[in-house]
Amino acid sequence: MAWIFLVAAGLFEVAMAYSLKMSSGFSQLWWTVSFLVFAVTSFGLLAYALKSLEVGTAYAVWTGIGAVGTATLGMIALGDDFSAVKVGSIALILIGVVGLNLAGAGH
Repeated sequence: MAWIFLVAAGLFEVAMAYSLKMSSGFSQLWWTVSFLVFAVTSFGLLAYALKSLEVGTAYAVWTGIGAVGTATLGMIALGDDFSAVKVGSIALILIGVVGLNLAGAGH
């Protein structure tokens, strides 16, 4: 169950980053409010997941989901540059997160 909360926390982190971008430096009220709601929700779910997961692995998964999700969303929805280097870097993040999970599987 903790893994479900952790994945949800990572997805809320992506929503938080998107809202932060759309807030235009906190000048757009509703985007700023959504940023705050998503941030509190993301951290709250992460905190709950950390009750039963190792902090290093959980934090890596949370930030990995956030980084991969936000970079992908930026390229798809926000017009960020798309390149083979970015896609390769996203793949390396995913490999690192999977590696940390596999390393902690026996504990």
